[in-house]
Amino acid sequence: MKRKVALVQMDIQLGSPEANYQKAAQAIKAAASHHADIVVLPEMWNIGYALSDLKDIADNNGQKTQQFLSKLALENKINIVGGSVAISRGTSFYNTSYIYDQTGQLIGTYDKVHLFGLMDENQYLKAGVKESHFALAGIPSASFICYDLRFPEWVRTTARHGADILYFPAEWPSSRIKQWKIMLQSRAIENQAFVVAVNRVGTDLDNEFNGHSLVIDPLGNIICDGGEDEQVCYAEIDLEKLAEVRGPIPVFKDRRPELYH
Repeated sequence: MKRKVALVQMDIQLGSPEANYQKAAQAIKAAASHHADIVVLPEMWNIGYALSDLKDIADNNGQKTQQFLSKLALENKINIVGGSVAISRGTSFYNTSYIYDQTGQLIGTYDKVHLFGLMDENQYLKAGVKESHFALAGIPSASFICYDLRFPEWVRTTARHGADILYFPAEWPSSRIKQWKIMLQSRAIENQAFVVAVNRVGTDLDNEFNGHSLVIDPLGNIICDGGEDEQVCYAEIDLEKLAEVRGPIPVFKDRRPELYH
């Protein structure tokens, strides 16, 4: 089984949700026109890290984003991993991902579990507490957000349910992009899964982002690197390769969790 994925490497406009929704819509339509099965957006694509303005511009209960993604998924007959957006829920704010199938049905949500102090998330956002695993385009999958990448125990905890693709939307600064690549390759190898990671480009008030969205196979080979320009890049995932990797080295079968503390 093969699937074509589209990685939306956006230049996010800080604190400008209308401009960002318009840009995301154009990218999703472009992905559909290129016959992608799955399109993936970056982290916090609705407002960027305009965290001090959350009270005014966060998406209330994620309603606008959910309607937006559902409509585009159905109209374009494309599966969407909605990166993540800043939402309000009650009196709290979250960094939240929504996943839609090609019929416009919501099949997964995820609140970012690990909040990144260097970008002040811990001052403004509430952390999630639940795993995210789902079947998208017929593929067992799991989703994480940016800083979660630095916690292999969390990725393994989620991946143990049988994920074939691990999604990592992010706003990962260029100063640490070398670590981004190494850790993504490690997560692919140790979990024997494909990794689809989408990073933004551009700048905000404090950071510069240089893309390098990646698709990585279960052996750690980079199938696609989005480079440093704003674009939608594409890669084909051949899921038959999973059996070739997992058969000889059954890491999940050989785990000894009773020893892990």
